[in-house]
Amino acid sequence: MLMDISPAVGDLITAIANIALALSFVVALIFGVAQVRAASRDRRERLTLEMLENFQTREFATILHYIGSHTTPTTMKELRALPHQEQIIFIQFGQQMESLGIAVAEGIVDIDLVDKALGSYVATSWLQFKPLNLDLREKLPDPYLAEYFQWLAERFEKRLTHPREPFYKTGAHPKRRKKNT
Repeated sequence: MLMDISPAVGDLITAIANIALALSFVVALIFGVAQVRAASRDRRERLTLEMLENFQTREFATILHYIGSHTTPTTMKELRALPHQEQIIFIQFGQQMESLGIAVAEGIVDIDLVDKALGSYVATSWLQFKPLNLDLREKLPDPYLAEYFQWLAERFEKRLTHPREPFYKTGAHPKRRKKNT
């Protein structure tokens, strides 16, 4: 024998069921957003580590040594006069700095991390490569050539007016440092 449920009780049960359904949807939505954010953060961390590893290879060290011990061509004509292997070194360096600038501009790599890994080298190397890149932009013509390298270098030039405190002087991780009150 089925019990008769009054319309008020039936409405109450329906309302509770609808609320439970809405709450489960909200919880699922919050969980989904949290999962997407965690996956995004993990992806960013993985890409950041890969980028850092690329700048800590023997090959990159060889490029840095070569760039530091040779005169950088200032025109496309001077670049093309170099042996092919030397041209490739200058081109590869430019491509790596451009990739780094793109990664920072797109928010894939944090500029603070680049500051810690390469410091003012980005800004000083842009100054070294600026005449060549400006000449190439005009002669190719390619107004976008090395645009992110330039952009990143300009960010570092601004940062150098108020540089961060060197880690060895602070003695503590910036995020773990106690605030002086």
